Formats: sequence, C-alpha cells, structure tokens
Amino acid sequence: MSVQPHRAALTAPATDTARLSGVGFGYAGGPDVLRDVNLILPAGSFHFLTGPSGAGKSTLLKLLTLETRPTAGRAELFGEDAGSPPRSAVAAFRRRMGIVSQDLRLLDHLSVFDNAALPLRLAGGKRDAYAADVMEVLDWVELGDRGDDRPPALSGDEKRRLAFARAVVGSPELILADEPTVGLDAAMGERLLRLFQAMNRVGTTVLIASHDEALAAASGASVLRLEGGRLIGAPA
Repeated sequence: MSVQPHRAALTAPATDTARLSGVGFGYAGGPDVLRDVNLILPAGSFHFLTGPSGAGKSTLLKLLTLETRPTAGRAELFGEDAGSPPRSAVAAFRRRMGIVSQDLRLLDHLSVFDNAALPLRLAGGKRDAYAADVMEVLDWVELGDRGDDRPPALSGDEKRRLAFARAVVGSPELILADEPTVGLDAAMGERLLRLFQAMNRVGTTVLIASHDEALAAASGASVLRLEGGRLIGAPA
C-alpha cells in the first residue's frame, strides 16, 4: 500500500507531538490511576506502551485524546497547552489524530465505506476526491468487498479492522491505538503493524497500547511500560 503523508506532517514545525510533565490522574475519593507521568513523544517517533491490566494504559491514551483531563501536572499536544482546552480546541486537536479505542465507536447507520471515510468527510473532503484512498485502505485491511455493509453485519475482528482503517485513512500527525490487534490472528496483526510502520516512515507519530509484548519487540519501536500508574522507560 502507498501511504501519502498528511500535508500538515510536511509543513508543521519540528516539535514534540506530545509532552506530559508530572501528570497524574485519579478519581475523587479513590487511588490515583496515574502518578507523576513524564512523557515526551517526539514528532515522527514510534512507541509501544505495555504493562499489566489495570496499569493505566487506557487512561494514559484517554489523556492524550482529551477524552479525560489530568488531575495533576501539565499536558501539551502539538506544542500547545492541552490541559483544559475549550470544546472547539478539542475538535481541532482530534482532527490531527487517528484514534483506535477499545470500544471502536463505529457508526452503525453508516456503511463500512462511510465509516472509514469519516475523517476525510469531516475535514471537508469530497467523495470523488477521497474514494480511491478509502478503498485502498479498506483493501489493505481486507474489507474492500464489504464497503456497502454496515458495522452490525461485521464480525468482531472485521469491526476492529474497520476502526483501524478509519484511524489511518487521513494520514494523521498522531496515531493513538488501544489494543488494536486484540481478537485478530497473528497474520493480520502483523499486517496492521506494517501499516503503522509505513505511517511512521512518512512522519506520523505512533503510540500503541498493547499487551502483546512479542509484537512490540518485533516492531522495532521504543517500548514504554506502565506499572502501578508510573511510567518506566519513557523517552526524555
């Protein structure tokens, strides 16, 4: 598959894609989920985030996608303060990201094609202009013949592949993926990893949270580990 870098990835000034400084997160009256997390994701870097269940991997990704806000410390995205942005800024930040969440968040009333094309449509693209790119990505994840179907007709692994296609179709500056290969066979997991790597080669910053430490090791990416809410091996 040919992957074209997003124009912003070519023109953006050299900076860290994300930076967390002394970040913590906890619920009122409960123990902290994350404690004193310091993390720098340089532009164009590739990282796996590993650790046991309950270590805080999903919470860390939700902080970066602005789904939740830190209760301590400072968060920056694309060189801008992202600790408590207004709703309009959240939308602008997310347009620069490709996100694969564990619950996938597919839109059941849209076709497979339209789900995959959603980031391009929201960015103001016209169907005739992006149709070939969408089909190329759907072919890569082996859903090219399911474009007219809707998510309820897909199996669990097909839904996960569709969420992946939607995340990468716009060549975002930052990809954040939470357990993207769960439920996929080894061959498809490796195939998706190759696409992550291709995106990274054209300048996309990639952070994948995964229990699959063998896949992380095979990726050649920097491996970070969360234990007890603290980050081990973070780039500085």
